[in-house]
Amino acid sequence: MKNPNYTAEMTAQIISDYQNGTSVADIAEAIGKSVRSVRSKLVREKDENGERIYIPAEKPVSVKVTGPSKKVLLNDLEKLDPSFPVNGMRGATKEAIEYTVALLKG
Repeated sequence: MKNPNYTAEMTAQIISDYQNGTSVADIAEAIGKSVRSVRSKLVREKDENGERIYIPAEKPVSVKVTGPSKKVLLNDLEKLDPSFPVNGMRGATKEAIEYTVALLKG
């Protein structure tokens, strides 16, 4: 018979540690398992009320940078210097286009 990855005692210990605020990384290091393995075990486990043990961390909300789009910047660039090869700048980053516009504005 195959040995289980987690004994009942080990499972009880990681649940207890996690509920007491120990990070998944610290638990994994303490028992010699990968973070992914410990997280997967915690995801599958439920408490006596049938609630999940593992609570995923909140994902950070990305902050959209406001300002002119690349298209607007390229249009500005074309207005500043109609002979400038704007088509060659379409693959450039927004920062590079902003820098070029600032240089041409002088």
